[in-house]
Amino acid sequence: MHYNAVMDDVYKSIERFLEGSSFAVVGASQDRSKYGNKVLRAYLQKGLKVYPVHPTADEVEGLKAYPDLSSLPEKVDGISIVTPPAVTEQVVEEACWLGIRHIWMQPGAESPAAIEKARACGAEVIAGGPCALLMLGYRES
Repeated sequence: MHYNAVMDDVYKSIERFLEGSSFAVVGASQDRSKYGNKVLRAYLQKGLKVYPVHPTADEVEGLKAYPDLSSLPEKVDGISIVTPPAVTEQVVEEACWLGIRHIWMQPGAESPAAIEKARACGAEVIAGGPCALLMLGYRES
């Protein structure tokens, strides 16, 4: 497939992802220099409803943090994953079990097994493409 056609597909997947009304950032960090924090702030800067997911944090950027996707107060439409690939594979398993159908693996979080697992459960996967920071128009603050 031609590069432009592949990128068109990626951008269409991102558009569909962002049509959701609620999101979670798995791997949200309290450290403002980490991508897990910046991705969360990118959602907040866009005015989107987002939940930080971190196994031990109580809050991130003033928002209540949840230890896993199953603990969220509602089923989210999409998740951004900012975790090491081995953790991403576990997150994808939980997301599939919960019926989350839009999964955006940030650069460095993806693995072939995670991508395959997510697609096998019917999720639309964004991986190996642009970072959420770029697509959400993140501004350092």
